[in-house]
Amino acid sequence: MGAHSLLFTVFFSVLLSSFTSNAHNITAILAAFPEYSVYNSYLSQTKLADEINSRQTLTCLVLSNGAMSALAAKHPLSVIKSALELLTLLDYYDAQKLHDISDGTTLSTTLYQTTGKADGNLGFVNITDLKGGKVGFGSAAPGSKLDSSYTKSVKQIPYNISVLEISAPIIAPGLLTAPAPSISDVNITGLLEKAGCKTFAALIVSSGVLKIYQSAVDKGLTVFAPSDEAFKAAGVPDLSKLTSAEVVTLLQYHAVASYTPIGSLKTSSAPISTLASNGAGKYSLKVTSAGDSVSLHTGVDSSRISGTVIDDTPLCIFTVDSILLPVELFGLPPSPAPAPVPVSSPSPTPAASPAPTPVVAAPSPEPLSPPAPPMSSPRGSPSDGPGPATSSDSTSTPSAAVDLKAPVILSAAFFFSLALVLSI
Repeated sequence: MGAHSLLFTVFFSVLLSSFTSNAHNITAILAAFPEYSVYNSYLSQTKLADEINSRQTLTCLVLSNGAMSALAAKHPLSVIKSALELLTLLDYYDAQKLHDISDGTTLSTTLYQTTGKADGNLGFVNITDLKGGKVGFGSAAPGSKLDSSYTKSVKQIPYNISVLEISAPIIAPGLLTAPAPSISDVNITGLLEKAGCKTFAALIVSSGVLKIYQSAVDKGLTVFAPSDEAFKAAGVPDLSKLTSAEVVTLLQYHAVASYTPIGSLKTSSAPISTLASNGAGKYSLKVTSAGDSVSLHTGVDSSRISGTVIDDTPLCIFTVDSILLPVELFGLPPSPAPAPVPVSSPSPTPAASPAPTPVVAAPSPEPLSPPAPPMSSPRGSPSDGPGPATSSDSTSTPSAAVDLKAPVILSAAFFFSLALVLSI
């Protein structure tokens, strides 16, 4: 293997490993450990698995089936989700790092802190290296105790994800006593208006689509609400020209009949169906993400998710920066005009740019007879000047090949004639 090939192979291997080292699937990791099956199940039910898989560096503090069952039996799904978010640290910790904590204690940010539901430092976890080799975990809220401790290491993919078992849930003040939200009491239009989506809120009320949203929310609903500025943007179609049925379809296209938080959207690879979908691939959305940015593609245009109005199982409402225009209603975008073809200049006339002149054969020698008297030179000799092929009277210019070959041909003819005469 050459040096260049070896260098390319090494580079490709390093590049490939950099991609694969950042990929993880928490449910697949925990599937190999049946003692955490209850915890794993709730990661899927709450969609936290998608959020965990979409992040690059974190630590999951898992609970055994016994500890997790005790937590789940007493609290609704929304509270369980918050408790699991508090067990997901946005930093990498393994056994060695836990025992090497600077000053013996540190605060770590959790997923719960990113939801906006944690007041003050309720979304932080206190990690303290205790005497005797133990490590304690607790809420960072003042007066909180270290009610949980490190049990063992489960799985690490340095420095991407670490799974550690702890003895009990981490309890933040007020976390487990929060009342379960009543989805039927959620004021969807009020939330939309407060988020700057008054036009969209008015449309779903006047069209009757609000009732469709409300009937779907119990089983899970995600809404993509265009901002008021989106309806004023240049190039927005005149929605007043749509029929009532088409307006209903357009508004249904802005919702998905499932609880789909941002983490689930980031990990979505297949097109997602909307409330307007009436067949395979009809009125669907394609999702792409780059870092924390998530965009929705309709086939006509694309729109970026610009904010979260509410994320509370089983309801998600996001704001988007443009109206989602389904290709089934608005057709494909116009193809770009072809680039102008450059106009070539007229071809030059033969006089200005002559075609290659055919090779002119040398004149045939005189009939085989004795040469003329010495006073006259043989035709084609230097004394006669250049032959017909190079005559200044010719209207065409011979090529260099003719100029080189003609004297050779003439000389050959002369010597052939001379040899014939001498042989006679």
